[in-house]
Amino acid sequence: MINRTSFDQVLKKAEKPARYIGMEKNSISKDLSTVDIKFAFAFPDVYEVGMSHLGLHILYNLLNNEDYIACERVFAPWIDMENEMRKEGIPLYTLENKEPIKNFDFIGFTLQYEMSYTNIINMLDLGNIPIFSKDRKEDDPLVIAGGPCAYNPEPIADFIDLFVIGEGEEIVLEIMELYRQFKLNGYKRDEFLQEVSKIEGVYVPKFYKVYYKEDNTIERMEPLIDGIPQIINKRIIKDLDKSYYPEKIIVPFIETVHDRIPLEIFRGCTRGCRFCQAGMIYRPVREKEVDTLLELAEKLVNSTGYADISLTSLSSCAYSQLQLLVTKLINKYNEKRVGISLPSLRLDSFSLDILKEIEKVRKTGLTFAPEAGSQRLRDVINKGVTEKDLETAVSYAFEEGWSTIKLYFMIGLPTETKEDLLGIKDLGYKVKNIFFNLPKEKRQGNLKITLSASCFVPKPFTPFQLVGQNSLEEFNEKINFLKNKIKDKKITFNYHDPKLSFLEAVLARGDRRLGKVLVRAWELGCKFDGWSEIFDYDKWMQAFEETGISADFYALRERKFDEVMPWDFIDIGVDKAFLIKEYQKAKEGLLTRDCREGCNNCGINRSFLGGVC
Repeated sequence: MINRTSFDQVLKKAEKPARYIGMEKNSISKDLSTVDIKFAFAFPDVYEVGMSHLGLHILYNLLNNEDYIACERVFAPWIDMENEMRKEGIPLYTLENKEPIKNFDFIGFTLQYEMSYTNIINMLDLGNIPIFSKDRKEDDPLVIAGGPCAYNPEPIADFIDLFVIGEGEEIVLEIMELYRQFKLNGYKRDEFLQEVSKIEGVYVPKFYKVYYKEDNTIERMEPLIDGIPQIINKRIIKDLDKSYYPEKIIVPFIETVHDRIPLEIFRGCTRGCRFCQAGMIYRPVREKEVDTLLELAEKLVNSTGYADISLTSLSSCAYSQLQLLVTKLINKYNEKRVGISLPSLRLDSFSLDILKEIEKVRKTGLTFAPEAGSQRLRDVINKGVTEKDLETAVSYAFEEGWSTIKLYFMIGLPTETKEDLLGIKDLGYKVKNIFFNLPKEKRQGNLKITLSASCFVPKPFTPFQLVGQNSLEEFNEKINFLKNKIKDKKITFNYHDPKLSFLEAVLARGDRRLGKVLVRAWELGCKFDGWSEIFDYDKWMQAFEETGISADFYALRERKFDEVMPWDFIDIGVDKAFLIKEYQKAKEGLLTRDCREGCNNCGINRSFLGGVC
């Protein structure tokens, strides 16, 4: 355990001490001397962000349900706290027992966002754990990682001992049980890593070698030892009704990003938006039954006291029994003033009936994602929504008393023109006109429209994994163009930093050679790169220059169809040929139907289901 006197002194100087103390309602603290395995669940960002992540709550409770495992949480300390910890010699510790993470068997990082990679390095260093996997000794913790960014694990392959590819509820317990057997029978690090690499969905980078061509593209990747797989298959949970889901979640002392009950209603997506990585890697769609969800909701309401249930998924309105679920939840919790929220609304599936149910408890702002300003470009990205859908949705909303609307767009999408950009402004003005065309007595509240534009980042395992990203000059030109066109006090235009999106594209499609850039950037002081007030683009550019690696090679370059991608050794069940075909259809502006209307032959039914989705 860390020195409590020093800890108490440091805590007094911290901006938000509640980030670092633990002891929240529903947290679990075990006697570490009585368990076989100590697992530190590490979220490489601040407490408020990490505690809003559903995966943390699932795996934390799943692992702690096993008597022989203690799972404790650790987050990246904010700058002020880290400085004091380093000054006082306090190593990074877990919240539950205030135990240094170096004393754990596993440090498990969740990879939600590429811009958290320097935080992983920093947390290992702050925990007195060698940052490179090759430098760790027998008694050092095993560093394990999973999550959406693990679908291209290569940029951080030098720092992670083993990756979990896919959904973690089953595989994490398989890994823990294997490790337990090794501990009982004489643990040796390399022998365990060899054995664990045979579990489907596990990738141990040190057992593979990458060969490069003269043009710096990848020639091939080969296993270095016999008996480990050439291709890593992702893990999926086939039946969500039978899979583990917590009946209690930790209730923080301070406000977090999402202060509510997350009720996961299904996984996967059938829409096939060509920019969306999650829609590809989480295939196929698997829904939970309404009765399962009602039972979980009751247990979570009783155990947390939260006044809001958020129906989470990639596109909540696509849940086949949404009307029934929302109606039953509202009827059940109306008197308790527990609200229901849908965080992701698709315009084409927006229903007046559902809207009326939600507003029975309270009104919040509504968010829609047209993604592109013109119908032509929405067809290119296979969004499958029309301007008429937007008009219908906001008309419903305004007539029912809503007055705050957010619209999300991307700029820099493939084939984008100035007319497409102007469409973003035109849609914002159209929404405003719909409001003011209502009879005065029907208008409620003060109209507020936010147009939010992110810079398009091509991601692995999408049809757009091949495209070159816009340059910083192109992004800035487009942003300035829109800023000059949107001149209405009722409409706010927000946009992401193109420099951050450029770096995200580099890391998203990078290979192992980026490991030395990450280390150099961290040495120069880079961390919390996803936070605009901390992000330092110039230091990153210095790191690329000093390591002799071209950032443009990873972000701006168009890939050829036959190029070997750094992530090609992972099988997500969707064929590469399907992704290429979708890219070709995008260039022609051709739509692909929703999977629920008929199979589009992406490959998931053959590779992971052995039948119909």
